Amino acid sequence: MIKEFKEFISRGNVIDLAVGVIIGGAFGKIVTSLVDNILMPLIGLLLGGINFSDLSFKVKDATIAYGLFIQNIVDFLIVALCIFLIIKAINKISKIGKKKEEPKKEEKPAKSNEVILLEEIRDLLKKSNKKWEIYSFSFLNDIFSFIMNI
Repeated sequence: MIKEFKEFISRGNVIDLAVGVIIGGAFGKIVTSLVDNILMPLIGLLLGGINFSDLSFKVKDATIAYGLFIQNIVDFLIVALCIFLIIKAINKISKIGKKKEEPKKEEKPAKSNEVILLEEIRDLLKKSNKKWEIYSFSFLNDIFSFIMNI
């Protein structure tokens, strides 16, 4: 069991996930600080000196702090925007890498003598029947016109 756990924990995906969670947590703290200490005070100033962290109302003994909720929404939107931009950049980089790789052209297998002969026969039959197709199409067209004029 210890050996299986060691194999599991040493896989690249688990280590990458752990690094992502740690960096994401640190990034979340930075964004929270940006929202709480810089953006929300500036937004509050633009809206007439409102302090969002103080916005709340009471219902009996419960305090509903909707100002903090607004701050958390702004916090979430900034994190979501950053993640969107990072994923967009990664997709763009991966597309550039894919464009450089030229697709391998598949070589068609050489045609056998039988296939070449059958294609020649087909082409000759098409040429000889083309004359009859023109007449039959013209005849059908005349019948259709006659029916439509009745």
